[in-house]
Amino acid sequence: MDQRELKEFLDEKVMLYNNPSFIESDPIQIPHLFSKKEDIEISGFLTAIISWGNRKMIIRNAFKMMELLDNAPYDFIMNHQERDLKHIKNFVHRTFNSIDFQQFIRSLNNIYLHHNNLEKVLSVKKGETSYKDAIHRLKNLFFEIPHLQRTKKHISDPLKNSAAKRINMFLRWMVRNDQTGVDFGIWKTHNAANLSCPLDVHSGNVARKLALLSRKQNDWKAVTELDTNLRKLDHNDPVKYDFALFGLGVFEKF
Repeated sequence: MDQRELKEFLDEKVMLYNNPSFIESDPIQIPHLFSKKEDIEISGFLTAIISWGNRKMIIRNAFKMMELLDNAPYDFIMNHQERDLKHIKNFVHRTFNSIDFQQFIRSLNNIYLHHNNLEKVLSVKKGETSYKDAIHRLKNLFFEIPHLQRTKKHISDPLKNSAAKRINMFLRWMVRNDQTGVDFGIWKTHNAANLSCPLDVHSGNVARKLALLSRKQNDWKAVTELDTNLRKLDHNDPVKYDFALFGLGVFEKF
């Protein structure tokens, strides 16, 4: 396919998957439970952080996380006492356990108390064209309070060449605003043109088959290469093609 044909093909796949029916089988259904901005972004962030492995298990455990936060994540984050964290002791999702969850609650409290909110912390600064440095800044602020070393692995760092798939997915949810009802677009100070594709095994394999990606490893260098090629197809909203790459890989076994 030439570039025009590739764009037409992928645009059709975006239309096929980027609609409300996508929500019911995707972890994005968790933040869709809420209407308050802070609840949406906190539930979305926590859901994205555990989004690896079996999708049904991700969704089930994300629901459990919300129950442990009394289905009021922002209120719990801001007003909990240390004794309230004791009932979280049995939570586990793969290598993310109750110790990690408790740390995330404390760190999110610190973010909202002392750094405005997640929208502010993850802002792209003047002269930056991606979220590479913003994600690095988030990690530094997230762990500026006392923490166990084991928990740091649950936030990836693009400056260490991680693809940061889960944070990029969360950013897509918060920033993209195309009125289809899937992504939220509630971060009005952000620009969808700066987003990067959440690169995983499925999207990476499809991207390579479509000659959008030549690098074999799914790392930040690959994310940058894919960014460059997707922005040629749509400079203002390159990450809409995540729907196409993911749908082709997961649902169509492309």
